Amino acid sequence: MELQQNILLKKHNTFGVQAIAKQFAEIKDERQLIELYNTGIFKNRFFVLGGGSNVLFTTDFEGTIIKISTKGIQHFIEGTNIYVTAAGGEVWNDLVWYCVRHDFPGLENMALIPGTVGASPIQNIGAYGTELMDVMYTCRAFDTLTGVFKTFNNKECGFSYRDSIFKSKHKGRYIIVSVTYKLNLHTQRNTSYGAIESELTKRAISNPTIKDIAEVVSFIRVEKLPDPKTVGNAGSFFKNPIILNTQLENLKLSYPNIVNYPIDTMHSKVAAGWLIEQCGWKGKEIGEVVIWKNQALVITNKGNATGKEIFQVSKEIIDSVFNNFGIELEREVNIL
Repeated sequence: MELQQNILLKKHNTFGVQAIAKQFAEIKDERQLIELYNTGIFKNRFFVLGGGSNVLFTTDFEGTIIKISTKGIQHFIEGTNIYVTAAGGEVWNDLVWYCVRHDFPGLENMALIPGTVGASPIQNIGAYGTELMDVMYTCRAFDTLTGVFKTFNNKECGFSYRDSIFKSKHKGRYIIVSVTYKLNLHTQRNTSYGAIESELTKRAISNPTIKDIAEVVSFIRVEKLPDPKTVGNAGSFFKNPIILNTQLENLKLSYPNIVNYPIDTMHSKVAAGWLIEQCGWKGKEIGEVVIWKNQALVITNKGNATGKEIFQVSKEIIDSVFNNFGIELEREVNIL
């Protein structure tokens, strides 16, 4: 197992910020994790990197970056159920289109979400009415404390909104090496989100296929979000906050148009992008840091911003929203 020294990380994070990793290891076979374990490397500081789309480096990393580059997708069908297993290093959007090509419904609403398969259960990724927790069957993970592989079922992952045990209780302990998704041939198409319905109507599509939905979702995301290949960003920088309905009703007295979605009888989700936009941040430029003109949830790097500068702007946004609405935003991006 080769450990590279003093590796530049600019090309390994979608923000495109410059940082140096003291050590760097690329995993192309999960058995290499056992090799790393035997060297004792997991006793020291390390960070697991997939597509680099959910991380902000604010300084050089004085430890080991472990890049997961394992590949492979396979499936089998049992009755009306489809079980699709993908390696942790697979690009998420490649998995979505694998399922679309095979006419396996369930992932199409999550087309074009950046990142890798291995990150999907950690973040409990989701978009347009579908979340990872709705379709994940099991995930296989390497335990960096014991050096053995363990399989978790859906319930054991402790999923909640953009969260799991891998992000909270066991943050940094497990490395996801593969994920199995349980889909069903009879899954109903989900076009309930207004943006999807509107675009389907524009295209005169009344009975959409999963390919139609995936294409429409991809189109909407491209319209709203910058391409990290050309504009440095990590997608949505903040989570949509969940607040008590009593607080929401009070806010509606001053802000009747506040964008919100019911969660349960006591809680609602508020659109963080709307909150940020009301505070005047949308399209704002501070040096090399720019809030995206089409979606205030996205912080971008014009090209030469440092991680510290991006972090400082995110702090100012959090303070601004709290001062105006009494809601504290939470960063979705990992800060290193």
